[in-house]
Amino acid sequence: MQRIAVLSDVHANLEALEAVLRDAGELDLYCLGDLVDYGADPNEVVMILKERGARTVMGNHDQAAVTGDTSLFNARAAMSSQWTRKELTTGNMDFLRNLPQELRVPFEGHPAFFAHGSPDDTLWEYVDPRTHSDLFAHYLDKTRVKLIGLGHTHIPYVWNEEGRVVFNPGSVGQPRDGDWRASFAILSADGPEIRVEIRRVEYDVKKAASKIMGAGLPSSHADRLLTGS
Repeated sequence: MQRIAVLSDVHANLEALEAVLRDAGELDLYCLGDLVDYGADPNEVVMILKERGARTVMGNHDQAAVTGDTSLFNARAAMSSQWTRKELTTGNMDFLRNLPQELRVPFEGHPAFFAHGSPDDTLWEYVDPRTHSDLFAHYLDKTRVKLIGLGHTHIPYVWNEEGRVVFNPGSVGQPRDGDWRASFAILSADGPEIRVEIRRVEYDVKKAASKIMGAGLPSSHADRLLTGS
């Protein structure tokens, strides 16, 4: 049986990432993008994931940090991105710049496709199961895989039909489903069956929020941590 941990949308939240990694243990790591922005520890988050050997795709916030293009962001997100761009070390900037926009990986005999947005728009499309479930078969047919992992929405879900799976692990660093706890997924496969377990982990959310305020970042980024919305 193969087991892996899939993370997404860490958003520079060091406290949440450390708690998730403790829970994941020694499992191989995959990250579906948005390592940076919103939180106060972009360098620490990037370094930890590099050191852990996490296979990672680029998210739209990662791209904004390396290009400086915030034209599609609201004002608060743009402020955070500009701050992050100034904070990142050259080495960490280069790491983000060289991230692929998609990954194709074997998972216990099941071909898998991982991206931040969707197979149609790897950086920006928000895939909500309430409005996109009729497209899941299209995504699976297009990518010719049995397993798709997507991030970006900060909302966890698992869709399973005839042994084919589309899932979102939720957000490590800034959940938006009404639950403040860090979210990630553990995938397991034994033969033809793929299992996706969404896990929630408590962390020192007040410390993470305090660091956002101390860095002079928009207070809304800290407020959202406390409510998970």
